[in-house]
Amino acid sequence: GFGMSGFGGPSRGGPGIQPVQIDSTLLQPVHVEIDPQIQQVKNQEKEQIKTLNNQFASFIDKVRFLEQQNKVLSTKWELLQQQGPSGPRKNLDVIFENYIQNLRRQLESVLAQRGQLESELQNMQQYVEDYKTKYEEEINRRTTAENEFVVLKKDVDSAYMTKVELEAKVGALTDEINFLRCIYE
Repeated sequence: GFGMSGFGGPSRGGPGIQPVQIDSTLLQPVHVEIDPQIQQVKNQEKEQIKTLNNQFASFIDKVRFLEQQNKVLSTKWELLQQQGPSGPRKNLDVIFENYIQNLRRQLESVLAQRGQLESELQNMQQYVEDYKTKYEEEINRRTTAENEFVVLKKDVDSAYMTKVELEAKVGALTDEINFLRCIYE
């Protein structure tokens, strides 16, 4: 048995518990360096798994929804087949006739608008032609006026030069007359 003194103490009768040898190096913390890329890869894998799980759940939901839609459409189809061609077919004929009449009215309206717009287009094209003709006439008038201006300016310049020359001659003759008066007086 065990003695009264507890673990590691002397006991009465029989060999005692031997003292435990402790390796102090085992008590030191182990410095295991983890490669940060490994941790990053693990995190990426976790995120990918989450994403794939979400996509899978979404696909499952879509499949369930489509199965429900399929059941609804199958039920509607069965009901339509049971009613036969007489009931809903007549309603469809009426709906299509109304739709066709509506489209015909729209076509007539569009054709009427087209005629009106074509008439307006012709009027506008005539206005453009008229203004183009007036513009060309104005350009011709302006060119003619500019040419006349150049000719008149030459005539005016020539007349001015003649006037200056004549004034110079008058001045010279006046000076000569005055000079001759002074001499003969």
